[in-house]
Amino acid sequence: MQITVTATPLDGVVLIDTPFKYDERGFFLEAWHARDYERAGLPARFVQDNHSRSQRGVLRGLHYQDMRAPLDKMVRCTAGRIFDVAVDLRAGSPTFGKWFGVELSADTARQLFVPVGFAHGFQALTEIVEVQYKQTGYYAPETETSIAWNDPDIGVEWPLPDPLLSVRDKERAISLRQYRASPAFSYQAAAR
Repeated sequence: MQITVTATPLDGVVLIDTPFKYDERGFFLEAWHARDYERAGLPARFVQDNHSRSQRGVLRGLHYQDMRAPLDKMVRCTAGRIFDVAVDLRAGSPTFGKWFGVELSADTARQLFVPVGFAHGFQALTEIVEVQYKQTGYYAPETETSIAWNDPDIGVEWPLPDPLLSVRDKERAISLRQYRASPAFSYQAAAR
């Protein structure tokens, strides 16, 4: 099967459409095929799969691991619908602080590839949502930053008001300005 890769306004963040077969029994989908993705310019070596379940209104993010434990993510909604967001945190990038958002759903199986240097988050739009994503690096909590979901300098237009947040995302997330003054930004700048 041939995948289709579509660029977004943020360099490196791409949408991936994978053809899949529906019939009276259901569907079959190749969610990852290393050779096909490499041919499409996405040669990733995934080492960890994550699976989350959320109720409507839950917002997870905006999460980022610094350059001590960098990782790419391949995100797919496998039940319900989400609004998925990537924010450019790359030092020196012409789109630093800009965001891209897209609706992902189980019905389309569309995926979003979020490369190193971007924060990622999503909001659940349906009663039950399941999200699965692959990572090219392992989760390393000591390198993770949570950027404020409602930072006015970023200005993400989340679809649902009053999101349900974790304590970390609600009380310990930092602003984009704080990120620029943090060691995480220094690691990013040194890596460029």
